[in-house]
Amino acid sequence: MAKTGNLSINSTNMLPIIKKWLYSDHDIFVREQVANACDAITKLKKLEGVGEYRPETEPEYQIRVEVDPDQKTLKFIDNGIGMTEDEVVEYITQIAFSGATEFLEKYKGKTEGDQIIGHFGLGFYSAFMVADEVHIDTLSYLPDAKPVHWESDGEAEYSIEEGHKDTVGTEITLFLSDSCYEFCNEYRVRTILEKYCSFMPVPIFLEDVGEAAKKRAADEEKRLAEEDAKKAKEAEEKGEPAPEPHKMREPEPINDIHPLWTKLPKDCTDDEYREFYRKVFNDYKEPLFWIHLNMDYPFNLRGILYFPKINMEYDALEAQIRLYNNQVFIADNIKEVIPEFLMTLKGVIDCPDLPLNVSRSALQNDGTVKKISDYISRKVADKLTGMCKTDRENYEKYWDDINPFIKFGCIRDTKFADRLMDSMLFKDLDGKYLTLKEYAEKNAFVLEEEKKEGEEAEGAQEVLDQDGAPVEPEDDKTTVFYVTDEVQQAQYVAMFRKSGKDAVILKHSIDQPFISQLEQRNPKIRFARIDTEIAEDLKSGEEVSKEDADSLTATFRKHLENEKLDVRVEHMTDEEIAAVITLSEENRRMQDMMKMYGMNDDPGMFGGSETLVLNAGHPLVKFVLEHKRSSAVPVICRQLYDLAMLSHKPLSQEEMTAFVKRSNEIMLLLTK
Repeated sequence: MAKTGNLSINSTNMLPIIKKWLYSDHDIFVREQVANACDAITKLKKLEGVGEYRPETEPEYQIRVEVDPDQKTLKFIDNGIGMTEDEVVEYITQIAFSGATEFLEKYKGKTEGDQIIGHFGLGFYSAFMVADEVHIDTLSYLPDAKPVHWESDGEAEYSIEEGHKDTVGTEITLFLSDSCYEFCNEYRVRTILEKYCSFMPVPIFLEDVGEAAKKRAADEEKRLAEEDAKKAKEAEEKGEPAPEPHKMREPEPINDIHPLWTKLPKDCTDDEYREFYRKVFNDYKEPLFWIHLNMDYPFNLRGILYFPKINMEYDALEAQIRLYNNQVFIADNIKEVIPEFLMTLKGVIDCPDLPLNVSRSALQNDGTVKKISDYISRKVADKLTGMCKTDRENYEKYWDDINPFIKFGCIRDTKFADRLMDSMLFKDLDGKYLTLKEYAEKNAFVLEEEKKEGEEAEGAQEVLDQDGAPVEPEDDKTTVFYVTDEVQQAQYVAMFRKSGKDAVILKHSIDQPFISQLEQRNPKIRFARIDTEIAEDLKSGEEVSKEDADSLTATFRKHLENEKLDVRVEHMTDEEIAAVITLSEENRRMQDMMKMYGMNDDPGMFGGSETLVLNAGHPLVKFVLEHKRSSAVPVICRQLYDLAMLSHKPLSQEEMTAFVKRSNEIMLLLTK
């Protein structure tokens, strides 16, 4: 028969593990002690709220942190619920026994909206990471309770006796080890408190009680008194009333107990949102806009996300999303909570339902985290689509700043893409913003090769489906022409403008994968760079004889020393253009992809290279056709090719040197 028994944990072995390995950062002990003090006050306020505690006077609930460099001590003092001797034994000496959990269970249903922080019963022991010895002095709120004094050096033993505390609450004193003397410095502790406790729901006061600090305070008080006396005497001599004496500045809490995210959006002004942004992120560039998150079901979540204005060339693209749990700072930039594509947002998220690990510095991986991430993604999408519909002017104003991240989001999250598809904007050559639908209605471009495919399909034998019914041929795709460099592709832009046609500007690196995704999601749409093909609208319709086309092809191949050069001859509507270079969209995208991976050493590796398109109606092209044996023809061929290539992409160093030299020779001919 199987034997059963209870597991036993030896505190002698357990305490060193907790002290050394539970928390990754030593300074987190400040957060843990303040969080415990905050819980003690929250519990007492809950008891007061349900009528189980009636103080004689209205208490000013607060937490005091005192540093004493002389005594090498750090104190955390609260006027919360306090503890009896039995409770000290139960909550402090039993490692991993959470008084918060027990309290919530006892008052379940009576403490709605609670903000109890503790869960694991381990935070107190973080004090031993920095202290050789810890003392607790506490007095319970219960009638006739006796004060308790507890102390331990962090080993397995402790001592407990009746204490001397005469006010309700708890005082924890840390006798710091020599290696942690830095935590006796007021500035150092203030920095830690501002990091972890800036928004805790109970006022926190910090004071240096060392002799040097007391002397500075006394000297300042004396100086002000002397100044007041001097001014009073001067006023008396002038027969004037004495001025008001100086008042010593009242201590101020280091934290904001009602941060903006805890309020309802309707109760917050734009100025408050901007001020909160400046205060929290030290960024004085005004954010573009913000999203206030406020959710109670199926999980509790509050927060504010800001879209900052980013200089893409200089600003780091690292997220600044701060995660809080019941107004206690947990960590920065936890990627499981914030969708990756929102990596440049700044903001705060407070979610008590987050499954934290024991040290409250990371998340446990469960379904809640994914739901929260999806919710944030949906709220951002809703905000953007709402702006596009109801505030189009501002949405367009922000678009250049935010579109790279939205496009990245569409690539990484199909649900996000579905929600944003009708709100994606494209800036055209005139600087106007159009949705894909608006662009398609304005421009009815069809590539020549697609038109031929359509014509061939129309002339083909009727196709039947498995039931014998005729299958309708697909409509021609709508081609969206785009520009990646308005200066480099200026010649093509001019051609489009003269023909009354339009294109959109897509110059960000994210645009290539984004348009590829759009094409996959919408088979009726085809994106093509403006130098991909000569659209039908840019051709005059006049036929070019096969004899002339073959003659020009042979001449240019000969003088450019490239027998494989692809040459096409067309009559174009713009008579000022002699030649242009085109490259199929597929080959160009392949080349771009290979460049990205540093694998584009062989420009001919893709099979279909650039195509030289000649305008049969241009005088220079006519001259080459009619005077093939002229000594000027080789120079004209090379110059036309380089000029066309310059409008397509930069020339190589050798090509540019030859082009400049040839241009100078041509200009010299004009002087003769």
